[in-house]
Amino acid sequence: MGPTQKPNVCRRLSRRALGFFSRDAGVVQRTNLGILRALVCQESTKFKNVWTTHSKSPIAYERGRIYFDNYRCCVSSVASEPRKLYEMPKCSKSEKIEDALLWECPVGEMLPNPSDYKSSLIALTAHNWLLRISAATGEVLEKIYLASYCKFRYLSWDTPQEVIAVKSAQNKGSALARQAGIQQSVLLYLAVFRVLPFSLIGILEINKKIFGNVTDATLSHGILIVMYSSGLVRLYSFEAITEQFMQQELDLGCACRWGGTTGTVGEAPFGIPCNIKITDTPPLLFEVSSLENAFQIGGHPWHYIITPNKKKQRGVFHICALKDNSLAKNGIQEMECCSLESDWIYFHPDASGRIIHVGPNQVKVLKLSEIENNSAQHQISEDFVILANREKNKNENLPTVTASGRVVKKSFNLLDDDPEQETFKIVDYEDELDLLSVVAVTQIDAEGKAHLDFHCNEYGTLLKSIPLVESWDVTYSHEVYFDRDLVLHIEQKPSRVFSCYVYQMVCDPGEEEETINRSYKKDGDNIKF
Repeated sequence: MGPTQKPNVCRRLSRRALGFFSRDAGVVQRTNLGILRALVCQESTKFKNVWTTHSKSPIAYERGRIYFDNYRCCVSSVASEPRKLYEMPKCSKSEKIEDALLWECPVGEMLPNPSDYKSSLIALTAHNWLLRISAATGEVLEKIYLASYCKFRYLSWDTPQEVIAVKSAQNKGSALARQAGIQQSVLLYLAVFRVLPFSLIGILEINKKIFGNVTDATLSHGILIVMYSSGLVRLYSFEAITEQFMQQELDLGCACRWGGTTGTVGEAPFGIPCNIKITDTPPLLFEVSSLENAFQIGGHPWHYIITPNKKKQRGVFHICALKDNSLAKNGIQEMECCSLESDWIYFHPDASGRIIHVGPNQVKVLKLSEIENNSAQHQISEDFVILANREKNKNENLPTVTASGRVVKKSFNLLDDDPEQETFKIVDYEDELDLLSVVAVTQIDAEGKAHLDFHCNEYGTLLKSIPLVESWDVTYSHEVYFDRDLVLHIEQKPSRVFSCYVYQMVCDPGEEEETINRSYKKDGDNIKF
């Protein structure tokens, strides 16, 4: 067979217009994204820096929206130039938004209000209010008062787009209590809600008497994960805990009597009582020890990744089967590199079961597969590797001639993340276009220069490289987002100065004019794209 013919964008558009895909909406969407991917990766396409701004408060990005001033101001990045969608009224420090999640309407569910079918921002304020805010207008659609007995600070998805967990700050007790030797039994609280319409599952307390000296706890996919300073990680079923230890079911907006006080659940000042109090050790699902509590689950079938709990094992990763803790064949992954920053590893977010291992000069995509003639055991093998573009240092091992004529050979090795060599800093996955995006940085003279590369997610082939015009200081904190036809770079400089650089896909003017002149030879035509 000959080489596979490149899909033609014009042919795809013609087939779509004729209704060839009308029977399946999913096929239409995949076709549209295939067209966009072809446009993004073609040689004539450029990404132009269309907007740059600076702020003294953190900048956040979610699905085409840029948030400033603790989510008070929202700017759309979808238009040809970013435009302000809304700006909420100024508020006191106690009312500012501390954390937020973007909720998007689930398909196929009946919701009570028309506004529920539009995207919302679920926000947590400094004074313990949980808000649902219209992502288009900034209007507050719902508000729930959590509690006064602790300080809630963090939002996360337990089940993405379905269940949220609101975590409190850790309770270390007052200075007076510590001086008096009074031990605080409750370490932190987790408030769990189903979203749209909002309904309370319960508020769980993590108690020192039951769990011991916990350093952190969180919820993920119905699993309560408890972590300890020793590196121990323990997993429990949140559903089993709820069934066994819930004292009373509570409904938002309904009257409730609790501890001698009557009030409305979710309204100030009553708030939501802690209704899940564990009085006995719950059944343990799984436990493992890992350096710095680093623990991930993924793959097909389920496997987990840990680093052995010894400092000298930093940078060594073990991939084991969840069902019996057996180490996969070739399951010890160690990237032989000498660098200031350690390499990192994680399960590929494309749900393929693969694993991404990132070092300063290479990105390895690993696959998990059954061993031939032994379906019970699995092995790790390389799917593909992306290498940094480096030249061998010409100054290495060069002889030096002294004044007396004696030849001295100098031998030295540069660090793998030496700033004068191209080094990988960020690796991400664009799920809609099925592309891996890799940020590579090189120090040129006094300033660093970065470029964003797009690689085929299936084979690792380099398809496109985009230079970033701003300098890149490796000592600053950086985030880079690639979202369809948009690239966004957020940088945090010293003294809490934040910068945001927005790039949008454009057709190269020279190429565009050439195409128009070849295709349309009519006087007076004024064609704009």
